[in-house]
Parts: sequence; C-alpha cells; structure tokens
Amino acid sequence: MTVIVIFFFFILIGLPIGVTLGIAGIAGLIQIGGDNFLMMAPKRFFEGLDLFTFMAMPFFILAGEIMNRSGITQKLAAFADALVGHLRGGLAHSNMIASVLFAGMTGAAVADTAAFGNTLVPAMVKKGYSRPFSCAVTVAGSIIGPTIPPSNLMVIYGSLMGVSIAGLFAAGILPGLLICVLCMAVIALLGKRLNLPKSEEKFSLIRIFWAFKSSFLAILMPGIILGGILFGIVTPTEAAAIAVFYALFIGVVVYRALTFQDIVEMLIRTSRITGIVFLIIASASILSWWMTFMQIPQKIAAFFLFLSSDPKVIIALILGLLLAVGMFMDINAALIILAPVLGPLTTTIGMDPVHAGIMIVLALNISLMTPPVGACLFVMSSVTGERIERISMALIPFLVVEVAILFLIAFWDDLTLFIPRLLM
Repeated sequence: MTVIVIFFFFILIGLPIGVTLGIAGIAGLIQIGGDNFLMMAPKRFFEGLDLFTFMAMPFFILAGEIMNRSGITQKLAAFADALVGHLRGGLAHSNMIASVLFAGMTGAAVADTAAFGNTLVPAMVKKGYSRPFSCAVTVAGSIIGPTIPPSNLMVIYGSLMGVSIAGLFAAGILPGLLICVLCMAVIALLGKRLNLPKSEEKFSLIRIFWAFKSSFLAILMPGIILGGILFGIVTPTEAAAIAVFYALFIGVVVYRALTFQDIVEMLIRTSRITGIVFLIIASASILSWWMTFMQIPQKIAAFFLFLSSDPKVIIALILGLLLAVGMFMDINAALIILAPVLGPLTTTIGMDPVHAGIMIVLALNISLMTPPVGACLFVMSSVTGERIERISMALIPFLVVEVAILFLIAFWDDLTLFIPRLLM
C-alpha cells in the first residue's frame, strides 16, 4: 500500500513518470527486504533494457523524424487529397487517409499529431473548417499510426511478453484500417450538419496519378518495412535500420531537403525521445519486479475471476481498467506495468496472445486522446494554440466510434487474427 501511495503522490505533484516509477520501485524493494534489497535496483534497471528488439524503437523514431523534416508529410497529404478531396469535408477525409499512409513510417501517435498539426490543421482552417474540428480530426486519426505497423507500443509489448512482434504488426493492419473507415463515416455524417466545405476540384484520375508519382517513394517505405518483417526477410530491428537508411536517401539524395544541421537536430531529438522512453522502461522494470514478488498480478487476476468467470465480462473489465489508467498515466509506463498483470489473465480466459496484445495496445492508444493526460491532446493544443477542452468536445463522436471499435476487436478475434493466420 505504501508503494502505491508514493507512486500516486509523485504523479500528482508532477514528477516525471520515469523518476516516479524508479522511486516507487526502490520503495518496494526497501519494503520487501530493507537496505539489503537495494542492490537489486541497478540490476533490474539495466536488465529491463537488455532486449535486442528495443533497438527498433530509436530507429523507427529517427525514421519518422527524417520523413517529417524532408517534406514527406505534405506529399502524402497531397496524394490523400487527390483521392478524397472532392467529397464534402474532403480535407477532413484527406487527413484520415494521410494518417494511414503516414502510419507505416513513424509508429507513434504523438509524431503524427505534431506533423499534421503543423500542416493539415492550418490548411483546414484556411478552407473554412473550425479549428476545434480540424484538431479533433487530426487527433482521432493520429492513433492510426501506432495501430497500423510499425508500432513502438507493439515492440514494447512483444518484447516484454515474448509475443511475436511480426504477428502483432500483421494483426494491427485491419483494426487500423477500420478506424480510418469509420472515422471517415463520422465525417460524412457530420458533413451536412456542420456544413463542412466541399472542394471545387472534381475527381480526376490524372491528378491522382501525378500525386501518386510525387509521393511514390514515400508510399513505398511502409511496404519495405512490413514486407521484410512479415515475410521473415528481416527482423523488426533490422527493418527499422533499413527504414532510417531509406528515409535518409530520400531526404538527402532524392528530395535534397535535408542539411547536415537538420540531421544533427534530428539525432538530438531522437536521443531525447528515446532516453525518456527507455528511462520509463528501465524504472518500470524495478516496480514490475516488486509487483511480481508481491504476487500482485495473481491477486488482480483472482479478483477479476472472483467478479465473474465469464470471459466476455473479464474482457470488458480489462478494457475499462486500461481506458481508466490511460487517462492518468503515460501509456508506455501503463503498458510496462499492466502487460505482465493482464497478459497471464487473458491467457487464462483463452485469448490468443497476439489478439490480447492488439486489444491492450489499442486501448492505450485511445487513451492518448482522452483528458486529462492525453498526450495527443496536449501536443495538438501546443502546436495550434487551441484550448484542450474545445478539442475534447469536438472529439466526442470520434472517441465513441473508436471505443466501439475497441470492443468489437476485443470480442471478435477473427478481425484481428485474419491476416496473421494467412501468413502462418
């Protein structure tokens, strides 16, 4: 109980989550065996990062940075606009399509939010869309990024739980596309009620051809990453390294949009982001060891099974817990703490490990767009200057749809496992 109080106290006073996890973990070690157990802290800290697959994360982050800086975002947005820009609310539809195209490059929702917040939101406002709605569409589409592979959260989950990362990547494709399609349906339904603008440009195959030709090298990148991983040619870490090389080649040689100074700044930013994530992972491993020693996962599983033995009820309880925790905690930390707790529980009720992983990852992704601690909300607010509460209100229709998709995926495993089964 003392450890939990310490954890929430430091969270409430605003201490960084990585530091908070470390302090709580050390407090747990002292609670177990006094000063003698403190020597466990550095051992657990470094062992928490001693997984080769974690090397994929900084490479995917750097690849996303390069694609952002080299102007790929604008080219993808132009291609998406050529496809659906002629519809009512065309730019909003384009925003969603661009999120799907961009998803295969970054693996992080916050990166997508920042990229499109700087480019598509001003373009939408200029065309007559309200700023809160433009922000909401962008935030809703941003969680497609870490759902359609590559995904940093899937890398973490697969590494911690011993689940195939390639399987998780394959399983995320259909849920990500479903989010895009149903969010576009929401935009279509809101089109007349909100009087969303309609482009004067007509549908044109020639325009699509030229937009596709301009963005072809960027669109090819997800195919290289996913194809290599899913067909067993490269590991996720090797694919991430190839993605960096490919992105650099496009940015420096083909588009000539990157300078040496840009590369230095991108390396520094990647190091900072990676450092934050790795500090959270390493510190959480101390707390996770304490939780394992205290048999907390078994106690939580026993409590859930005490409430009900019906797998559907237990799945609903798990989803409620994930959505609630994600509203108040960094999702990387939440995943590292809860995965060892919930993973065995999902196995107990007969869920496939890949299916359970996608369910957990998607639930935490959705929490990125929920107040009070939704990271995508804060990034969008800082990038555009729009108030968080106004964005949150405009997000409600999209949030309802995405939570419904989450429950659909949780209770219908064929939707998640269809592609992995094809590749077996």
